[in-house]
Amino acid sequence: MNSSEEKIEWEIVAKKLTAPRLTPEAIDGVIADEQYWIAPGKTLTICVLTLRNGFTVTGESACASPDNFDEELGRKIARRNAREKIWPLEGYLLRQRLHDA
Repeated sequence: MNSSEEKIEWEIVAKKLTAPRLTPEAIDGVIADEQYWIAPGKTLTICVLTLRNGFTVTGESACASPDNFDEELGRKIARRNAREKIWPLEGYLLRQRLHDA
């Protein structure tokens, strides 16, 4: 959970919003595996997150110059971008469950 998510979580708790919802922990909980690939030329990093059900999402990070390439930073940004794609998928599933109930 990043600091922005943490602030939002505190606000939700403070406002006593208790209806079913997604949490950062729930999003992290559906990630089963992560793989990284660095493209030749060292300006592009791709993260592939495999979810528990086998579905995959990808995230990318790129720098304009190979001189600015930092593998750790590239992985961090690519993973964050891939993880952001999980929220709408899980949001849809939650809404469907609420609808079906």
